[in-house]
Amino acid sequence: MRQLTAMTALAVMTLSLSACSTGTTSSDRPLVDSAVDLVAPGTVNVGDAPVTDRTRQVVRLAQTLYTFWNTGDAAYLDRAVDPSFVDNTLQSGRPQGPAGPIAASSTFRTAVPDLTCELADLYIAGDTFTARLIFRGHVTGTYDGHTGNSEPIEFGAIDIQHVGDSRIDADWHLEDNLTFLQQAGIA
Repeated sequence: MRQLTAMTALAVMTLSLSACSTGTTSSDRPLVDSAVDLVAPGTVNVGDAPVTDRTRQVVRLAQTLYTFWNTGDAAYLDRAVDPSFVDNTLQSGRPQGPAGPIAASSTFRTAVPDLTCELADLYIAGDTFTARLIFRGHVTGTYDGHTGNSEPIEFGAIDIQHVGDSRIDADWHLEDNLTFLQQAGIA
């Protein structure tokens, strides 16, 4: 299995690019998009599969989606998810489609305005990726009628996302809500 940190992957690909004098091939491009506005995964695992343009597209969509969760900026969500996006583990009361993550982010950021999302690990398997996430921040706002007192929070989540032709079209997710509620002093 091939597991690379984002920086190692970038360094290896950069060295490959500088060694080429006549342009680059598909295999010479980095796996992780190093754009400063995108979150970078801590590790990327593609198993024994070759890195292709599709693999790079899937990684970039993951980076774009979790930049939305890191910033709350819906423009990133628009670039990452298809209008026909389906949340297969939809929480009761949350709208289906792209409106669901926007509502969830808004609700959560009302309670935790300084929320960050770390893309700790990213696993790519064809058109599907699995992400291990770490959310951090301080409860300074209101959540479910409880007003925070700057309680620090740190909890994990696991997402499985399917990529259609050009964007994410389906997901399954599980957040450690109990840890959040305990750290926030709600449970």
